[in-house]
Amino acid sequence: MNYYNEIKNELINNEVYKKVKDYSKNRSDLTTYYNVGKMLNDAGKHYGESIMKEYSIKLTNELGKKYSERTLQLMKKFYLFQKTKPLVSDLTWSHYLILLPIKDENKINYYINEIIKRNLSKRELQNIIKNNEYERLPESTKNKLVKNQKTKVENFIKNPIIINTNKKIINEKILHQVILENIEDFLEELGSGYSFIKSEYKIKINNTYNYIDLLLFNIKFNCYVVIELKTTELKKEHIGQIEVYMNYINKNIKTINQNDTIGIIISREDNKYLIKYCSDSRIFNTKYITI
Repeated sequence: MNYYNEIKNELINNEVYKKVKDYSKNRSDLTTYYNVGKMLNDAGKHYGESIMKEYSIKLTNELGKKYSERTLQLMKKFYLFQKTKPLVSDLTWSHYLILLPIKDENKINYYINEIIKRNLSKRELQNIIKNNEYERLPESTKNKLVKNQKTKVENFIKNPIIINTNKKIINEKILHQVILENIEDFLEELGSGYSFIKSEYKIKINNTYNYIDLLLFNIKFNCYVVIELKTTELKKEHIGQIEVYMNYINKNIKTINQNDTIGIIISREDNKYLIKYCSDSRIFNTKYITI
């Protein structure tokens, strides 16, 4: 088999196809790079890895387009990465170039699913990887994802929560303000399916008005989410406070076809020991950091 001619023809055909059928050029790119990667892998077995450099020089000279040795190595790596999986047309070659350096297959699968669910651009994917989104998930959630088990809204509460701001957060009012200024980023950071209902949501208990810092609804998991913000370490009185708010929402706002309300206390420091002895399994605590 003349590997070089086959590789050259595959690349030429892809360029022609993309001009004629622009709407499906991404699929054509992925299929082409997979096929080229396979032939490069086979050629390397026959002629040694040095053949990659030789092919790179010839392709660049003959096709007038730079096919560097690194580019060919990436195509080969893409083939090895993809050969046991079906091609995902929702991903672009740019997405794959970001994913290829990742060694952990479970981590890769998580980000592939997030790209599809959230329609992530290349830049958005780079940002969530840079912010270690996968690493901030609970270990129990990672295990569920690997085993393809059913998940709940609380499984995707990251620790820590990242808040983008250049302001110094000295009290809860400023923390609240910073979140509201970037509410879409905050909802995205919490996970998928969150929608914003109201800030300082007013409820009346007996003859006293109370204010929930943030009231959200998760469409995916069909439940209200009460958020309380604290600029201290989690304290036991914070748990009592949010539990009252959650029970109020359950009794007065939630409908019969909706799941029970959950509560998330976002504090400067979490307290795993205190949460461990919290009798209400609907209450969760995570800390925030600013970048």
